[in-house]
Amino acid sequence: MTSPEEPWPVRTLSFKIGEWVHKLGQVWVEGQLTQINSRPGTRTAFLTLRDPAADMSISVTCDPNLLRRSPVPLSDGARVVVCGRPSFYAGRGTLSLRITDIRPVGIGELLARIERIKALLAAEGLFDARRKRPLPFLPHTIGLISGRASAAQRDVVAVAEERWSSVRFDVRDAPVQGPTAVPAIIAQLAELDADPRVQVIIIARGGGSVEDLLPFSDETLLRAVADCRTPVVSAIGHEPDTPLLDLVADVRAATPTDAAKRVVPDVTAELRAIAVLRERSAHALRNWVHREQRVLDGLRARPILARPLTMIDGRQDKVDSAVVDIRRSIRHLVTVEEHRHAQFAARLATLGPAQTLARGYAVVQRTGTDHPHAVSTVDDLPDGAQVRIRVADGSVHATIEGERS
Repeated sequence: MTSPEEPWPVRTLSFKIGEWVHKLGQVWVEGQLTQINSRPGTRTAFLTLRDPAADMSISVTCDPNLLRRSPVPLSDGARVVVCGRPSFYAGRGTLSLRITDIRPVGIGELLARIERIKALLAAEGLFDARRKRPLPFLPHTIGLISGRASAAQRDVVAVAEERWSSVRFDVRDAPVQGPTAVPAIIAQLAELDADPRVQVIIIARGGGSVEDLLPFSDETLLRAVADCRTPVVSAIGHEPDTPLLDLVADVRAATPTDAAKRVVPDVTAELRAIAVLRERSAHALRNWVHREQRVLDGLRARPILARPLTMIDGRQDKVDSAVVDIRRSIRHLVTVEEHRHAQFAARLATLGPAQTLARGYAVVQRTGTDHPHAVSTVDDLPDGAQVRIRVADGSVHATIEGERS
């Protein structure tokens, strides 16, 4: 136990770490070789073993004869499996791996490993067509990741500028094979994806062997491409080459030239298509106008529209005849009613009091009372009663005097 009063010296800590590392024993480790340093006349060769999927590495030492006895020449970027024992050097405080066996990873094993990664990513849905994003029709800026001054870079830029002279590229150089390819491509990919001007990213490389194209089947790179918000076009190798990047990318191009054709529209072809569409539209519009004109001409040629007053003229006689009939009927009705009125007037005159008075009769009305009235009996005419006697040509007033009979 340690405390501020009783701390360990550095040598004790180094010794303790060395003990723990020594307990790990012999292990088999897989990785990529980098920085191979084997000088003639030396008894130790120094290498660096790098993890292909992470930015981690460890120093490796071995007998130079172990490298010379390898059935396959070992170089930077070679995939190997080594067997060794970790060692901690207390004097420098460093960890290294002393190996006693080294085996290059064969093509068959690499392909099997790629198939395992393919099955894993397929199960996670990274190859699903529904995840694919469409390419913009006319991108503002195209991000291009390729080898420095490579043929793939020249092909993409040349073909794109030939199709659209105003196209803009943000070209990023990165190694496209070897142990440093994956970290460099991922870093450039992240920068382009973060740039709002870049609307599509092309990862391009010419053809190569399976070993050369291994970085484009690396799981770390594939996941980085799947996480991109910007559409990614894979233009790796030629038609027979099928790295896993082709399956994860939004668009797979057979060659770098094909990638340029897919991303950049051909301005000449587009203008030609626009001219054809305009011509077809004008032709269709003219046909429509002519067709409608024929319909209007047909409507105008119909009798009802050619001579619209014919129907009215044909019925004018009927209207005039109806008017005459109505007037005749009204006059007849008026005449009949006048005749009836005359008959009723004559009958009324015959039955009226004037005709009776004209025949010598008279009407006697008692007056001088509150209620003047016609009398019909002598009892209503006492002596001194005031009466009014009406005859045919007038009336006279009188007073009753004398006897009654």
